[in-house]
Amino acid sequence: MIKTEQLVHDYEVRDDEGNVSGTVRAVDGVSLDVQPGEFIAVLGHNGSGKSTLAKHLNALLYPTEGAVWVDGMKTDDDLKLWTIRQEAGMIFQNPDNQIIGQVVEEDVGFGPENLGVPTAEIWERVEEALKTVGMWEFRKKSPNRLSGGQKQRVSIAGVIAMHPKCIIMDEPTAMLDPGGRHEVIRAARALNDVEKITIILITHHMEEAIYADHIFVMDEGKIALQGTPREVFAHVEEMQQLHLDVPKVTLLAHELRKSGIPLPEGILTKEELAQALGLSGVSDAQDR
Repeated sequence: MIKTEQLVHDYEVRDDEGNVSGTVRAVDGVSLDVQPGEFIAVLGHNGSGKSTLAKHLNALLYPTEGAVWVDGMKTDDDLKLWTIRQEAGMIFQNPDNQIIGQVVEEDVGFGPENLGVPTAEIWERVEEALKTVGMWEFRKKSPNRLSGGQKQRVSIAGVIAMHPKCIIMDEPTAMLDPGGRHEVIRAARALNDVEKITIILITHHMEEAIYADHIFVMDEGKIALQGTPREVFAHVEEMQQLHLDVPKVTLLAHELRKSGIPLPEGILTKEELAQALGLSGVSDAQDR
């Protein structure tokens, strides 16, 4: 679905007079393959290059060096640009920057209308998309009356209505409270599990990445670690050296193992930790 080959991106640096005085390398030789239907998480601290990478995956940016393909189409091919952006939709941090309609259903129908989809089919797509993200009952509401998490789900519905094969989410929960974050990640997982849409999630919330099929960890524009969530989060010290956390329960299990308690590496959930410790009756409401 997505392939990058030795991708490099340099930003120009300009002086006070607007002249180019140099460049800064944001992405440095990144090669990755994303298969159709995968759920991929890209992690990294601020300035690691993860958001710049995301913008290459639907041709918002073009490579300085290397190449990017989306469903077999090279992103620097101007003739394929709109097809690429239809197949690889983008969700940004702030839903207010993507919502333009005065009513939820009108906003969701905006994308298909611009694609020239017949009116009857547009409304079918709007209904399908809003039901997919659990926002059908809000279809007549003004987006201004929605919570942050609900607005972000409307943004996702607007992309779904364009029938993409892949959705790239660039820190979609960064501006949301824990409840809103849960809503958005649950919607993303449902799209992947049920609709088989490829999801690429850019995030710095470690708990959001535990459901991914594969994780790429970026640092200074390069891929520093990659693997399944269990494999990546087993490297607690290495993640900390990259100025990143691991899920709280993973860190707790790591500290218990260091103190001599025999536990497997890469524990990701409270249920896994309770089972490994031989405990029972640990509910999700408990925060141990």
